[in-house]
Amino acid sequence: MKKLAVVKLVFYLVLTGVCIHSSYAQDGEVIVNQNHQIDELIRLKKEINRTEKQFEIQIFSGPRSGAEKARTEFKLGFTDWPVTMSYETPNYKIRVGDFNTQLEADRALLEVKKKFKSAFILKPSKKKS
Repeated sequence: MKKLAVVKLVFYLVLTGVCIHSSYAQDGEVIVNQNHQIDELIRLKKEINRTEKQFEIQIFSGPRSGAEKARTEFKLGFTDWPVTMSYETPNYKIRVGDFNTQLEADRALLEVKKKFKSAFILKPSKKKS
């Protein structure tokens, strides 16, 4: 009885080894026929993404004196991201960063909100040429 159990075990181990070996033994070759213009489109898209402004964090909107104070305070606490001040009637706005993805902006916002509670992420609308 014991010999039969050992023989069955050996049989199943050999069978399992053969199955595993045959599942990894598959080789193949894939040929992709692609229009040459696709590479050019990908290159152009990458170029546009590099030059296009992405996500920013707005930390202040209000009078000029408050904007200058917020800008100075931000520069003292954070040196990793660029700071811009703009005027949109009737308020000055302080925006920071130039993030390529929402995820990058979200991570930065967590840090910025520790000091600027009203900060939020915005994606500037594309300007018409």
